[in-house]
Amino acid sequence: MTTDIENKEHLPTKTTIQKVISVFKTVLLYGLMFIVIYTAVNWWRQPVMPANPQLQLMDYQGQVIDLAALSHEQPTLVYFWGTWCSVCSFTSPTINKLAAANNYPVVTIAVQSGSNQELQNYLTEKNFNFTTVNDQEGYIFNDWQGQVTPSYVILKDGEMTQGLTGIQPLWSLKLRLWLSSIF
Repeated sequence: MTTDIENKEHLPTKTTIQKVISVFKTVLLYGLMFIVIYTAVNWWRQPVMPANPQLQLMDYQGQVIDLAALSHEQPTLVYFWGTWCSVCSFTSPTINKLAAANNYPVVTIAVQSGSNQELQNYLTEKNFNFTTVNDQEGYIFNDWQGQVTPSYVILKDGEMTQGLTGIQPLWSLKLRLWLSSIF
């Protein structure tokens, strides 16, 4: 009569290469699952262009912004954010860099972020220089069926080409704008 311990001694052990391949397969599987779930959630939460969108807006300083005209020249990024949004504190500096590069038009919409004076104080304090529309009541964000901040919309020729949410690195936004200019 043999015991289980004796039987285990005769089992072949995995080689180092087999262990590495096993770990690689596991990481690949979890990575693929993450990408699928992330894509599905992002698609579900993304803003939706209204049937008759208001593309002529006024920034908090009283300047008229024509999103349709801007997007006819080149793809335009519309960034929905809020001064109260903790995630936006990470994404807004990226948007500021993108706007400062001046490669693509960037228009931000501050959702329910106080009066024009409060918004100006916030922008000055954070040293943000991007064009900002003050959506005090959240009507613009609601019109786009926005669910979360930050949210992004890329417009080309007055039409939405992409919508996304969450933290987006600078390279991703530049790539999306560039792709929108090609296709």
